Amino acid sequence: MRAPLRAQTLNDGEESTDSTPLLQGPRQAEAAPACCSARYNLAILAFFGFFVLYALRVNLSVALVDMVDSNTTLADNRTSKECAEHSAPVKVPHSQTGKKYQWDAETQGWILGSFFYGYIVTQIPGGYLASRVGGKLLLGLGVLGTAVFTLFTPLAADLGVGALIVLRALEGLGEGVTFPAMHAMWSSWAPPLERSKLLSISYAGAQLGTVISLPLSGIICYYMNWTYVFYFFGIVGIFWFILWIWIVTDTPETHKTISNYEKEYILSSLKNQLSSQKSVPWLPILKSLPLWAIVVAHFSYNWTFYTLLTLLPTYMKEILRFNVQENGFLSAVPYFGCWLCMILSGQAADTLRAKWNFSTICVRRIFSLIGMIGPATFLVAAGFIGCDYSLAVVFLTISTTLGGFCSSGFSINHLDIAPSYAGILLGITNTFATIPGMIGPVIAKSLTPNNTIREWQIVFCIAAAINVFGAIFFTLFAKGEVQNWALDNHHGHRH
Repeated sequence: MRAPLRAQTLNDGEESTDSTPLLQGPRQAEAAPACCSARYNLAILAFFGFFVLYALRVNLSVALVDMVDSNTTLADNRTSKECAEHSAPVKVPHSQTGKKYQWDAETQGWILGSFFYGYIVTQIPGGYLASRVGGKLLLGLGVLGTAVFTLFTPLAADLGVGALIVLRALEGLGEGVTFPAMHAMWSSWAPPLERSKLLSISYAGAQLGTVISLPLSGIICYYMNWTYVFYFFGIVGIFWFILWIWIVTDTPETHKTISNYEKEYILSSLKNQLSSQKSVPWLPILKSLPLWAIVVAHFSYNWTFYTLLTLLPTYMKEILRFNVQENGFLSAVPYFGCWLCMILSGQAADTLRAKWNFSTICVRRIFSLIGMIGPATFLVAAGFIGCDYSLAVVFLTISTTLGGFCSSGFSINHLDIAPSYAGILLGITNTFATIPGMIGPVIAKSLTPNNTIREWQIVFCIAAAINVFGAIFFTLFAKGEVQNWALDNHHGHRH
């Protein structure tokens, strides 16, 4: 059964050059059915895992509004007078039973930013551990740890700002291992011609988690109080962990209910792409230009992503005088667009490769260019629309939606160039990609001392320029085939 599947492996991982179309050979073997398959069950369960992770990550952003005494923030008001004020929304009385804290804007910034200080630490160790012990347990424990810490958020807030900051950093430590662990699992589970579909399904959960958790957290705060936000999502995370440990396995070989045909299909499609080396080739990895192409693209994309996530709502509140967080629907729409784009782009990317014979690198370049230059364009446009907040929401939605194309671009290129070390590679790139979330808001604040439209235009233009540079760098130096250093001696000759 392995022999006829050999052609499919050659079509993807063994391109003579990464700019050629898929090689023509014997008729490709038919893929194992997707319906009810073990690999798609893994993708769906991972989808809900990342849904929970992002719900646990963003719920504090909503709850913090109710946690802080509104009188404390009056002194920090930097609202510009360049745009006319909109009619104030009617304030409907709601639950006020949650405890209030005297935290100024700077303190709130430390609380929200502390997550990233833990998150950046465990990226590379997470990838390394996943390659050694498997991604299942590591990802599961990462979600479980984050969920349990979330349950203790109200207690930490009562103990003081320091305790809450430490708790959020610990949550970041837990979440830091999850993406590298998932990449490591997909290196054993994702057939090359289904990578875009499977990975886009699993990681799209992060976007939908943001879509659902933002308004849902607001509803919970409104009808109950902010403490229940953390209790609800924490319990959901623990429930998901139980399902994950019960159903999932690290490899197709150890799965109890997978069909023999699907197992053979997956293993045969990957047999010439994986290495059996015990040691990690750290020096070749760090010297690999294709890896640094992903690093630059990931860093650049996240700079614009975090600008959109963090700074554009601030811009609309302080400059356009419209608080997007007052409308849960408007704050969720951009992420719904990104989720939809991720799912559709994954289908499109694999169709281009399997049916239209596009090369792997060609697909990765096209999708990265659309997913990086598109958001940059609309980010700049958002800075030059004057006081039209409706158009700002439209541009925010389009920009975030187009970013979903990157899920089938540079975001999964780690699996193309070194599937055996994909978790480690993602840990390296995500370490650099976390930096914009830590320093982007600080730089933006230093560039907007007077909080004018002109100053904010500079912020948006810098973010867009970084994104365009990343797109060009990736296009020039990225590769689409497995690199020599990622193959052991047994598989060293790929032709």
